Amino acid sequence: MTIKTLLLVEDDPQDELLTLRALHRANVANRIDVVRDGQQALDYLFREGEFAGRTGPELPTVMLLDINLPRLSGLEVLERLRADPRTQWLPVVILTSSDDERDRLHSYENGCNSFVRKPVDFNEFAETVARLGVYWLATNEPATRE
Repeated sequence: MTIKTLLLVEDDPQDELLTLRALHRANVANRIDVVRDGQQALDYLFREGEFAGRTGPELPTVMLLDINLPRLSGLEVLERLRADPRTQWLPVVILTSSDDERDRLHSYENGCNSFVRKPVDFNEFAETVARLGVYWLATNEPATRE
């Protein structure tokens, strides 16, 4: 049985906590790994730097990626993922507070699978994250490389 993992890339501790709480409330029992900046996300995915000895599945089932991150932006991370054959099919959901139309356009141009604005209201935020978790971890059938 394949372990389904969600990778959360979020630099705001409060948004991280809210996301984890919402997934827990939705009974998402999958493994959830958290990194806090764009460079950490790449290191995690490519098993480099502090994640060189990372065990577990090669890639997460889905990545929730914020745009406004330290070191490398979410858009820079997305661009690098799509340029590498190892990660080109990894489902990436942009989960951001940005309402900038250019961010949404650039996200889709760089190959995101979904663009979701973080609702300001906690209950709406929790519902949105719960739906994302259930869809991407239980309903969606990702592409597989052989």
